[in-house]
Amino acid sequence: MSETTVVVRADLPIGTISPRVYGQFAEHLGRCCYDGLWVGTKNTSIAHSGGWRTDVLQALKKMPVPLLRWPGGCYADHYHWRDGIGTHRPVRLGMSCGLTVEDDNALGTHEFLDYCTEIGAEPYLAGNMGSGTPQELCDWMEYCNTSLNTFLSDERKSNGRNQPWNVKLWGVGNENWGCGGNYTAEQYAHEYRRYSTMLRHVDEKAELVICGLTDDWNRVIMNALKEHLFLVDHVSVHRYWAAGPAADFGEDDYYKMIATSAETEPFIEATAAIIESVTRGRKKVGIALDEWGVWAPEAKPEANYEQVSPLRDAIAAAITFEIFHRQCNVLTLANLAQVANVLHAPVQTSGADFWCTPTYHAFNLYSPHIGATALNTIVDGTSFVLPDGTPGLSATSSAASNGSCAISLINRHLDQTAHVRLHGAPGTASIGKLLTAQSPNAANSAVSPNAVAPVELEIGGDADGGWTCTIPPHSIATLTVSH
Repeated sequence: MSETTVVVRADLPIGTISPRVYGQFAEHLGRCCYDGLWVGTKNTSIAHSGGWRTDVLQALKKMPVPLLRWPGGCYADHYHWRDGIGTHRPVRLGMSCGLTVEDDNALGTHEFLDYCTEIGAEPYLAGNMGSGTPQELCDWMEYCNTSLNTFLSDERKSNGRNQPWNVKLWGVGNENWGCGGNYTAEQYAHEYRRYSTMLRHVDEKAELVICGLTDDWNRVIMNALKEHLFLVDHVSVHRYWAAGPAADFGEDDYYKMIATSAETEPFIEATAAIIESVTRGRKKVGIALDEWGVWAPEAKPEANYEQVSPLRDAIAAAITFEIFHRQCNVLTLANLAQVANVLHAPVQTSGADFWCTPTYHAFNLYSPHIGATALNTIVDGTSFVLPDGTPGLSATSSAASNGSCAISLINRHLDQTAHVRLHGAPGTASIGKLLTAQSPNAANSAVSPNAVAPVELEIGGDADGGWTCTIPPHSIATLTVSH
């Protein structure tokens, strides 16, 4: 057993951890929205509330979900919002990522935005820039947000919603370098300027998200908008990882996943540097990592993009949360892909069966950090390292407005236990939760829904007024210290 000292530097705050970085993504892809979240009100024996699965709804409330992006993804650039309002909804082709299905549009604007209200999520709408028009997107924004007496607000009222939803976040297209139209960076920047100008006229308080990619693309679009920075609030980038099979992976793939997820930080830093080189303090433009997570090789179109989500993926998510905290001054929102059944999902369903994945529990363990102040956290464990020489234990901490301090720890090592001494978080009471299993391959399922679930973490005190705990291999833990 190796001893590692973790020091919380409350005197060195980093910034505020926005609730938006703990967001989720619900795309009309596979069984994410239909069947995962929504079962409808007809011909179903699954318990629901107005068409929404009750089990999933209650779980997402508890996780929690501060932000929810919809309806895509690639689906967004085929989506026409009028198909999803009113009583007569046409059946259209639902198209995304190589899947084409019949979409009856039962889940539309009213349903989604009311769901966000129910689970406590801020909505983030992805607009159609592939097959749509500036007028269509402007009309959707007016329908959702205007309080004036217009034709569209009257239509909204006739469909059952008197008050506007005041949706703040609007994506102007999605992956327009690929499925969203195969634009060049120059073409997209030109079209974005046109769309966003018109949208600003509808609601000047809306926050607009431009579609980014990698360094070369991002430089082009930001330079093209350098005289129109008032049109840009966030730059969207995506990041997916894979390291061997979803469940039957070995030691090399385990450590590859650890290393690959950590590479998200230099990617964010490079994007921030490009934004700063253009804005130069004239306008705050944040980074929207609005798709991220593990995309296993098994998650193909023929499998509805579904994959097993083991403990290893929860550890990868926790590593990403640490990055979010360190980068909280430039990262303004993030959305795990996706919230149910598809890819790196926190919740999964099979018929009437439902279970939470280890990643769900990781989100819940890190929830004390939401809205808190990220603190510099120093880990001194030179003798506790991974095979590549990187630290075997990592940590993040934050201070809440009520005076409590949350510290989350990750033992990244596959088979070595860490004894941790924690300093810099004084208090008289502490509670802890631990997420672990015999193997990082362990996962939950319909048969074993609680195979991987949080347990109480035993916490002790030391002679210097700090705290001690033992963290097993491949584990995540959160301690909350209060006065």
